[in-house]
Amino acid sequence: MRRITRTQLCHWDLTTLSDDATLAVSELVTNAIKHGKGQPVGLRVRRSPYELLIEVTDGTPSPAQLRSAGVADENGRGLFLVAALARKWGVSKDGRTTWCIFQIPEGMA
Repeated sequence: MRRITRTQLCHWDLTTLSDDATLAVSELVTNAIKHGKGQPVGLRVRRSPYELLIEVTDGTPSPAQLRSAGVADENGRGLFLVAALARKWGVSKDGRTTWCIFQIPEGMA
């Protein structure tokens, strides 16, 4: 899914967002696989003239939540990374889709 995202961003001439968007996809998809209870995982990447929207769906109604990871914890920081990189992130009302939005740099719209 990272490769698909990176390829699509290249096609849209948005390579400046590739690293951050690919990291967000990686974190959201990993969460969906880990916490999705075996449900199929879906990825949708869309763009408008001003924003890039990434949506990952896992089919379970348990919404993704920020966690506090301790210094020695090996995981639990994924959504903090997404929140730090993206302009905005959230979860759908039904809890099945986690999304984030990146601002498309001015002049690339």
